[in-house]
Amino acid sequence: MSSLVPVVYYGGFLVLFFFWIYGIVSFGLDVKNKIVPGIKQYRRGRKRQKAKQERDEEQDEREQQLY
Repeated sequence: MSSLVPVVYYGGFLVLFFFWIYGIVSFGLDVKNKIVPGIKQYRRGRKRQKAKQERDEEQDEREQQLY
């Protein structure tokens, strides 16, 4: 009976350690595959929006100069 206790004890730790590592790896993959691309897409969109706004302002300025 005394040899069963360490086996259950270490077996339980092994199971908990497995799920702990699985959670860390899963979080890392989520960050890599979802969060980082989302941030990159957001930044590209903001850059495009800013460039479009600058073009529109330049066009408005040129139109005002013509009148």
